[in-house]
Amino acid sequence: MAGHEAFGGPAALEVGAHWHWMVENWATRNNIRATTGTSSISLEIDLPKADRVVTIRFTTASGLLVAFITDGRSLQRDQLALAAAAANAWNTEQLIPMLSVWDVRGPHPFLAGVCVLPLASQMSQPIFDDLADHWLAQVRQMFTRCHQVFKL
Repeated sequence: MAGHEAFGGPAALEVGAHWHWMVENWATRNNIRATTGTSSISLEIDLPKADRVVTIRFTTASGLLVAFITDGRSLQRDQLALAAAAANAWNTEQLIPMLSVWDVRGPHPFLAGVCVLPLASQMSQPIFDDLADHWLAQVRQMFTRCHQVFKL
């Protein structure tokens, strides 16, 4: 599936048409467990420093490839203000992934990060891999900080 451009580099692929393939290739190269569904791919990432496993779910919405990231741990009601402060601090410093407190009206609010990429984007597999590597490094830092600094 990979081609080459006139200058010898890998061909740019439209993310919208090839995101499943690109995510699966990246996960395979990084020995990340992946579960593929018809409309999503879920990856499980170990975070030894935070003693957690993070799930990254890739899917599409509103013309975007969305990477939705959570450690699956519910927040207690008395942790919501601290979690919002942690999200605000992270977003002010880093921006990517955007960190939020999700499902605050539901029975189980939790911390979640989100990274997005327009489906109309074009990039080669190596460039996608670099972007996904960067997102993963930020995810590791984000959840480790939430655990170590904010005790969430």
